[in-house]
Amino acid sequence: MAIGIGILLYPDAQMSAVLGMTDLFLLAADIAGQTPAVPHIHVQHLTLEDGVPHVVFSTDPATAPPGRLEVLILPPSLAKPIVPDAAAPFKDWLRACHADGTVLASVCAGAFLLGETGLLAGRAVTTHWTHAQAMQDRFPSARVDADRLIIDGGDILSAGGLMAWTDLGLKLVDRFLGPVAMAATARMMLVDPPGREQRYYSGFVPRLTHGDAAILKAQHALQASEGRDGALATLAEIAGLEQRTFLRRFQKATGLTATDYAQRLRVAKAQEMLQFGQKPIERVAWEVGYSDPGAFRKVFMRIVGLTPGDYRHRFQS
Repeated sequence: MAIGIGILLYPDAQMSAVLGMTDLFLLAADIAGQTPAVPHIHVQHLTLEDGVPHVVFSTDPATAPPGRLEVLILPPSLAKPIVPDAAAPFKDWLRACHADGTVLASVCAGAFLLGETGLLAGRAVTTHWTHAQAMQDRFPSARVDADRLIIDGGDILSAGGLMAWTDLGLKLVDRFLGPVAMAATARMMLVDPPGREQRYYSGFVPRLTHGDAAILKAQHALQASEGRDGALATLAEIAGLEQRTFLRRFQKATGLTATDYAQRLRVAKAQEMLQFGQKPIERVAWEVGYSDPGAFRKVFMRIVGLTPGDYRHRFQS
């Protein structure tokens, strides 16, 4: 049995990720061993010319014609996300591959090429956290969740950051070669097995381009107090709105409740203090506005996905 994995070389695709994934799959195949019970993996690098796929590299020359692929990966890019005009030549072919049973998978900004196919309508997808708002604005029918590093939708997978190709690669190794081969590959490459979250690494990027000037005033006030002065009456007064109107417009403009927005600002400050300072966690909690360290830990865990202690251990300079 042969497992065909294609990696698409679209404009500005990150070649280090393309080559890294190729090496990962070859290493995993070597670890799994070549026995009749173990599928054979071959990797192809593909370009598209006039709607026709061409193989520019194959780990198995005998399988050089593209044929049907089990997985087609859209790698990350160090450039800005692909624009609609540049993506247009790929849309029909990607949709045809998906209709033929090929799993589509994206990494980082590769999700924008995936989004242009229209296949993300109503589906959860992740991308690099700095691209999340642009992704949601461009593909409003998709459910962008940049807190997650990898989302496995069965026939469509997406991975978040630039280096999340390691997570996607291991996820596919687990699917096709099993968890033992996946774990051994992760150990050999000295990378974490799937299970991390992108929110461990991301910062809070508030939505400021919504066009609601009244809400923007409240956001600036929250930013100035680092989320500590988040009383509803105060914020509504700053915005010049009745409280119920303020709550409705704030959530519509920012995508968050005013309480959650303030909490994320506090947690962002706490992350900075934990990463670059030595103060006890109880003191950090107090300085960002929490008199109860237990409540602080619960909020921090909900937003970041790690306890404050684990976050400090992982990221402290």
